[in-house]
Amino acid sequence: MEEVLREYQELNGSHIEFIPNAPTALEFSRIVHISRPVHFAGASTLKWSDTYLVEMMGSTPINVAITPDGFLADALVEGPDGQIYFVEPRTESMTMDSLLHSLHSPTGESGTTAICYLQSQNGNLYTPHRARSEFNSLRGDVPKDVPWATEAFGYSPDAVNLWIGNRQSTTSIHCDPYENIYAVVRGAKHFILFPPTEGYLLQERNYPRAVYTRPHPGAPLELTPIEVDENSNEASMVSWASADPTKPIRGTMPLRVTIRAGETSTCLLVCWWHHVTQSGDGPGGCGIVIAINWWYDMEMRGDKWVWLNALRRVSQRGDWNAPHLSGTDTVV
Repeated sequence: MEEVLREYQELNGSHIEFIPNAPTALEFSRIVHISRPVHFAGASTLKWSDTYLVEMMGSTPINVAITPDGFLADALVEGPDGQIYFVEPRTESMTMDSLLHSLHSPTGESGTTAICYLQSQNGNLYTPHRARSEFNSLRGDVPKDVPWATEAFGYSPDAVNLWIGNRQSTTSIHCDPYENIYAVVRGAKHFILFPPTEGYLLQERNYPRAVYTRPHPGAPLELTPIEVDENSNEASMVSWASADPTKPIRGTMPLRVTIRAGETSTCLLVCWWHHVTQSGDGPGGCGIVIAINWWYDMEMRGDKWVWLNALRRVSQRGDWNAPHLSGTDTVV
């Protein structure tokens, strides 16, 4: 595996190509074929102020992720029993006004230390399987697809998602089975990216699942293990990477890119690992961060998915501890 890793790094380097204009369908087809992230101009021109969002959404309830710490959503966390769990956020219903008020508050949701993040990831704006969404009143502002991407793929996005948070929320390192067109409306998103060839160094393992719960309304959040999967009736486990991408990871050559509102968008290719932080649209990085992404389903034929799974198996066997790689291993 070390030879594959080194050859890829030597051929590709650690830069992200910048394209001054949105690509044509043909240009985008070539980007997907090469399978390297690209940073390009042509970002969203939406003017979504707090006032506008509240007026458009009114009293419509929306589902929001709640965690005791923005770093601990869909991530590995040590439970009270000393066990490491993959912990999912609690989902609570609130209005847009309540969400924005919480995100502007330094103490988080309802005056507590809990952190809110709109991250439903289920096609909350558009999906082919649902005619309406909780954000129906905002749909007129957001296109259902990215025309040059849809032309290149020959099909529409599988999901279009809206993300609203602040700098308190971080997305832990993971990869998605989607080609991802990402645009920032307010604030900035900061990505650390690893190619599929480096995935086996990110120490992916199986962890028991847990979720944050409230014993009663207003109570602090608690980590609650999910003992049995309701579908399989077996122990509920999740495969997740445990390496900390904010520190040097032995043998990797990460790419870094920041997407700012009104400037650029980024294409994150399928099977690329990414860690995401964000900074708000106010002084010192405080304030609101809003982003929209279009997920196009990956092409399962060919070798991409086969390679990703093969590299994951290497990681899960522990073969990432290669003897000749330099640097420092880090584990959350």
